[in-house]
Amino acid sequence: MIRPRRSHLFMPGSNPRALEKARTVAADGIILDLEDAVAPDAKGTARDAIAQTLASGGFGKREVIIRINALDSPWWIDDVTMAGKAKPDGILVPKISSVEDLSAVADRLSDIGADMSIKVWAMIETSRAILHAEELAAASRDSENRLAGFVFGPNDIARETRIRMMPGRAAMLPMITHCVLATRLHGLEILDGPYSNFSDTEGFIAEAEQGRDIGFDGKTLIHPSQIEACNKVFTPPDDEVAQARRIIAAFEQPENAKRGAIQLDGKMVERLHADMAKRTIAISDAIAAMGS
Repeated sequence: MIRPRRSHLFMPGSNPRALEKARTVAADGIILDLEDAVAPDAKGTARDAIAQTLASGGFGKREVIIRINALDSPWWIDDVTMAGKAKPDGILVPKISSVEDLSAVADRLSDIGADMSIKVWAMIETSRAILHAEELAAASRDSENRLAGFVFGPNDIARETRIRMMPGRAAMLPMITHCVLATRLHGLEILDGPYSNFSDTEGFIAEAEQGRDIGFDGKTLIHPSQIEACNKVFTPPDDEVAQARRIIAAFEQPENAKRGAIQLDGKMVERLHADMAKRTIAISDAIAAMGS
């Protein structure tokens, strides 16, 4: 079943008000953060607060993911242990660079008997991760790794590579496309990274539209004000959905049952277009079921 992932909002685990607000925002998903948004001396407190928040429930149909600290930190084992017991929908792991990194998280989850419904998301934010994106995605063939998808991390990539963060992200497009191809090859999802200037609505929309057109399934966000625009960008337009339904209906006609291509509105439409139409309809229906 397709799950809408248009918008995933980061919320700091050390902020009780943010944790409470996470239950009401219109994002498709919430990422309860233990990493960048939490100071070193607040890691333990944030970990406990997230555990209590999940135990209280109330997130409705939103996907709930916990971002742990990186595997080179002293906190990640305690983070994974808490997350495995709290049973979020997923665990987001920063700076994943190798299959061994994925295995380390999977082994810890196995050690504590964590439910297999908890999926792992890998943040792609190092040069090594990008160069080995296909290898990382291929690790999903082993169900023990629990890998559900990637989250592209442009800010850390820029820091490591010295690529400047410019409007249009021209220098990063080859990297992004490489990661998108890796996920599609192995049937995974991929989310775009955040747009830091949350006061720049036009810039945000332009980047979100670019991400959608490149092939991202949605975008991670740093401020609630970005949710509405993000949801709109990643929601199939009504006319696109209507056309998708017409394509499916046309191929379902008895005379077209065995045809690989048909004419519709003066254009040739192939079976591959029907497959694309089915996904458009499925996404639209899933969004409708979310109530947004």
